[in-house]
Amino acid sequence: MANGDLTKTVTDLKNQPGGDLIVYGGATLAAALIAAELIDELHLFVNPTAIGTGLPVFAPGTYQPLRTVAATPFECGITALHYAPKGA
Repeated sequence: MANGDLTKTVTDLKNQPGGDLIVYGGATLAAALIAAELIDELHLFVNPTAIGTGLPVFAPGTYQPLRTVAATPFECGITALHYAPKGA
């Protein structure tokens, strides 16, 4: 658990020795990390259920080109998408 400036906190953690950082969170956290260009990989699970509402993962005005690393469909209809920033 961390408090304070998200960009500074994540940048400080990424600069420390050790393994990967994994963040589980909702659309607000994901959008903030994407906008700050702090992601090295992005894993999305797409559930093809139309609910008509929800929060965007990509904040309005945010542009970060991504390349597809993998796409894995499951029998239940959910697809796991794995992206990385282009150039990474």
